[in-house]
Amino acid sequence: MIFSENRCPLFGIMLKRGVALSAGSEPIFNVPRVITALLLLFIVVHARSLVLSESGEIEFLLRFAFIPVRYDPTALPSGSLPGGFAAEIWTFVTYAFIHGDLVHLGVNGIWLLAFGSPIARRFGTPLFLVFFAVTAAAGAGMHLATHIGDLHPMVGASAAISGCMAAAVRFVFQRGGPLHLWRENDPAAYRVPAASLATALRDRRVLAFLAAWFGINALFAFTAAPIVGANQVVAWQAHIGGFLAGLLAFAAFDPAPRGVPAASGPDGPDAPATTDSHPHSDTGP
Repeated sequence: MIFSENRCPLFGIMLKRGVALSAGSEPIFNVPRVITALLLLFIVVHARSLVLSESGEIEFLLRFAFIPVRYDPTALPSGSLPGGFAAEIWTFVTYAFIHGDLVHLGVNGIWLLAFGSPIARRFGTPLFLVFFAVTAAAGAGMHLATHIGDLHPMVGASAAISGCMAAAVRFVFQRGGPLHLWRENDPAAYRVPAASLATALRDRRVLAFLAAWFGINALFAFTAAPIVGANQVVAWQAHIGGFLAGLLAFAAFDPAPRGVPAASGPDGPDAPATTDSHPHSDTGP
């Protein structure tokens, strides 16, 4: 539909008063393309249930889910599960693209949109994908360390999403960052110099976030609380592994110039900071 000034007087008034309507205006849903691509991949992988038989589904999980017993030579000979030795490597990441049901998929999709988007904007697509893989692998490693010989497969992207959460606290609260005066639509907000880890851990807002995040995971740990609406056990150890990896490895991935950001507010540090050089489900970081 084409609007003209004659048919829409308000449009003409807006132009005369200097209110420009640009074709480059921000879209309503400003989601990084890599996040959209990951969400679509999650959906495509989940749709496998529409085409796979029951035996095919079991084969798929044995080949691509993370199964701790795969790494226990006293329980199974090495390479005895589908995929062989190669699967012992790729399942540290591929499990993150599999979800137990629609609730699991939906919850992780929402968390990825909220916390993956700022990291994707800051890192760019290539670095973000590597960061996603590293934090997913860290979550699998923590799960393996605490579930040696476990036969149950672990699936879900929450370890990687937890890593994104941890990385985000390093810069979103900084002055000029996405949460400062709600500048989430300003691209420059995602390039502000990050706080050092020591400085971030003195910020009351960061500490409050950490307390809430670890508190929720403690609830999963000590009550064995299942996901709301799903009969799945939460792999909280994987959350912690991914979170710690994201928090500690942030500086190694961060492409933003190192500098001295201004103090982040009355609840933040007073001094400037520099950037420092069954199946189990992992939903609900």
